[in-house]
Amino acid sequence: MGRSYIVDVVVERYFSSFEASGAACTTGLLIGQSSPQRDFVVLSTKTPQRGNESSSGTLDNVDVDWVTEHAKQVSSMLPGGISVLGVFLVVPPELSKEATNTLRKLVFVVDKYLSKGRLWYDTEEDVTERVALQICSKTRKIICKTFDVKDPKSSAKPAEWKYQSGVSSTWPVVTCSVGINLRLPVSDKSLGDTQTCIREGLQRWAKRITAGTCLFNGKFMAQETELVAGQKKNPKLIQQKLQAQLLLPPEECQPEQTCCVVSQPSASVVIRGQVSCRAYLHSNKPKAGQATEAIKRDILNTVSCRVDMLFDDLFMSQPEGRGAVEKQHSLPLRVFAPVPEAGFCVCDYMFPDESVSAVAEHFQEILDRAIPEDSIDTGLEVSREEPHTPAHSTGGSCQEDVPAQIHTEAPQDVPKKQRSLEYFVGMAVAGGIALLAAATSLLYLGE
Repeated sequence: MGRSYIVDVVVERYFSSFEASGAACTTGLLIGQSSPQRDFVVLSTKTPQRGNESSSGTLDNVDVDWVTEHAKQVSSMLPGGISVLGVFLVVPPELSKEATNTLRKLVFVVDKYLSKGRLWYDTEEDVTERVALQICSKTRKIICKTFDVKDPKSSAKPAEWKYQSGVSSTWPVVTCSVGINLRLPVSDKSLGDTQTCIREGLQRWAKRITAGTCLFNGKFMAQETELVAGQKKNPKLIQQKLQAQLLLPPEECQPEQTCCVVSQPSASVVIRGQVSCRAYLHSNKPKAGQATEAIKRDILNTVSCRVDMLFDDLFMSQPEGRGAVEKQHSLPLRVFAPVPEAGFCVCDYMFPDESVSAVAEHFQEILDRAIPEDSIDTGLEVSREEPHTPAHSTGGSCQEDVPAQIHTEAPQDVPKKQRSLEYFVGMAVAGGIALLAAATSLLYLGE
């Protein structure tokens, strides 16, 4: 027997809610957390229908691009420590033999798509096996297999699928608020040059984050130290909460490694603000090193996603990638909401002109979960007005907590941002990365 999957009964009930159709094929994602010994699956969500299309009756019609874009959005809504572990496929009995090949294709494509553009790299401790779950639409029989995504020739291995209640109810949660204050030189010769400079700047910043030291509740803990010492298996245990603080090493200036300095930049992008981050750890004796890695990855993921959306929106509205700085734009803030019947929260990003009800609708569309509006916490990254910052200003520590804003000039006919999955896929096809934006202050400054 291969890997074991401990699955929350919430996932079992979700599968039971599917209509017993003998013809339709349904794809979806399995979400949870990996550990060296076993994986924990705590959430599942089916792929939304594309427009007026109905579920396909053949595996040939499975829309791989649609599945991967859905996976990208789901991934951006997950906190640190929780990720997309694999895919599931509901098929009629007559297609059961063909399902393995389809699942294999989806597992590899989804993992490759999610890995693209990350600011962090897998380590030797990261689990490389992904789960592929096949469900018979008539009998509900389950076949669980895994594929090693680091081995292109990997064949399916059998795995154990075991249901259990309250899997995530006692998962420790680590929260962290990080101040961002970056000035990235860019070249406006072409959109490609600008994007390259931004990516290089974020990669240099990511190295500092990765090299940083984490304190938990004000104390340093060795990597192999148990995060919650003395924890025993007890159903009455409450969820442990820890506050993390990230200490960064001194910044090293290496201009010779940046394309922007070589090409004489004509503008700068300033990323400044306070971002709210959190990570969850499985309750099977998690180590301080695992918590450190999870919270660092959440920091990198949320900043990267938001900056990607900022420039995608900016360059889509201004093809030349240039603009004046007279106008100030506010950007989305990160909000969190608890998943019903679970011990963790998911996140989303709320635009200034967006209501809480719109965020709840987005949760419903992407995660297929009804999350009450009054449970959505919108106060972790509070927006405040900031005066215009001149291009030559260096900024100080007192400005680190400014809200999400950008100074630039946009055409009056720019369409209002859309929230549907259809819109994001269209933007990606058009050549931009279409996901979230920043709860930081971002300014596009001409010199």
